[in-house]
Amino acid sequence: MTDTHPSQYPVSPLINALIRDHDRYIVEMVGEKPWTGGEILAAISTLSQALQAHGVKDGARVALLAGNSIEVLLLHNALGFAGGCLVAMHPMGSADDHLFAIEDGEVDVLLYDPKKFGPRAAELQARTNRLKSVLSLGPGEIGTDLLAEAKKLAPGPLVAPQLDPSTITRLSYSGGTTGKPKAIPGSPRVGAMALQIMLAEWEWPVEPRVLAVVPLSHAGGSLFGPVVLKNGTMVVMTGFEPGAVLKAIQDYKITCTMLVPTMIYALLDHPDFNRYDLSSLQTVFYGASLMSPARLKEGLERIGPVFFQFYGQAEAPMTVFTLRKSEHDPNNPLRLASCGRPVPWLNVALLGDANQPVADGEPGEICVRGPLIMDGYLNRDELNKETFAGGWLHTGDVAVKDPDGFYRIVDRKKDMIVTGGFNVFPSEVENVIAHHPAVAQVSVFGTPDDKWGEAVTAAVVLRPGQSVDPETLRALVRKHKGPIQAPKRIEFVEAIPQTAVGKPDKKALRKQFA
Repeated sequence: MTDTHPSQYPVSPLINALIRDHDRYIVEMVGEKPWTGGEILAAISTLSQALQAHGVKDGARVALLAGNSIEVLLLHNALGFAGGCLVAMHPMGSADDHLFAIEDGEVDVLLYDPKKFGPRAAELQARTNRLKSVLSLGPGEIGTDLLAEAKKLAPGPLVAPQLDPSTITRLSYSGGTTGKPKAIPGSPRVGAMALQIMLAEWEWPVEPRVLAVVPLSHAGGSLFGPVVLKNGTMVVMTGFEPGAVLKAIQDYKITCTMLVPTMIYALLDHPDFNRYDLSSLQTVFYGASLMSPARLKEGLERIGPVFFQFYGQAEAPMTVFTLRKSEHDPNNPLRLASCGRPVPWLNVALLGDANQPVADGEPGEICVRGPLIMDGYLNRDELNKETFAGGWLHTGDVAVKDPDGFYRIVDRKKDMIVTGGFNVFPSEVENVIAHHPAVAQVSVFGTPDDKWGEAVTAAVVLRPGQSVDPETLRALVRKHKGPIQAPKRIEFVEAIPQTAVGKPDKKALRKQFA
């Protein structure tokens, strides 16, 4: 008798759905032609063949540096069929961050968009001996044009590789407790679970028309699977510009989108907001950072009851908690400050320092167990012992649970700053500012900000007789770490308060400058 349930077998619901919807338009770049399921399948096939011809197979690690484009969606799938491992490079990251990912992630191939990242790719190639090859998405000054190579090939059958569920198929980089980035592995198990939870728990419109504006290389790319499987359409923008987003919602009759809170603030604050017809919008997924309850209430009043919050982290991608649309009570500020309730696919607990559950109403660290959790940071054994103490993933976020079972994040166990949906680690910014010859001491921390959630704030002590313009320090950080890390506020102080053991007292600084 044939074994119909082998221990390892390829399952590709996304490809099956694209075959089913061979003639249906599924993806459209704003201002460009739409792509059918058949065209997407053909492009995935030729791209995977071209990748293999240039050494991408058997787990080869490929760093992808590109903005939003149809090619990013295609490559996410083509890399899997070629047998490669995607190393996601954030398009807003600095050269140093990208170089670290290439070296630490043992990247074999750099794949880049020459229209946006030509100079960066050339810089990275010059600064590392790690790369075996460089591929470009179109004609570029360095590397081989992968798109041109793919056009020479004929589409063939797509056969999903047989992989162990824990095979590393993706590496995403996030900061660590010391500010040093750490590699978070993705696997077929984690990816399948993330998709399953999104399909089951997120409130999707019927046959959704989804506007994708957040980076497809990161959270934005997760929208593609649900869109295809729910018989929907994905409209992609190259970047976020408030007026263009409002116009796209109106012109394309968008029913659903994903935004970070700062994007929602920008839409609400746009001078022409009331000129656009947003009546088609049924769901706005938001997450990545805390949202101001006051601004959320404003959004409910001006856009309607369309907001759905998700809470997760790269270590447990996309969804640990949800706050459903019906649970957004505009008359309950504490509810609007909540991240919602745990999804039923996971075990969630609030634990104290001894890994014991805390009482309801008492603060504890959000800890998670279940099939969504990563297997552990790459090559970080000591950090993994800390992160998985007691058999739980420790998220670093501290929350309280109310009598109705809703969780509200009240603080961060670590000093990480979340600004505009992006993580900033103070020590990285401090290290840059401290290099300026006029600076004697610096401490970086987050302060509440209506637009950004948290503003990166620096308290600086100058050397005697020295001076420096705040913009000079901001420019220094922008150069070495990128614009997200540049402090929104720089305060010159006589001295930085210290704790009893001689460490900078960031709690006191936050209180002083809140």
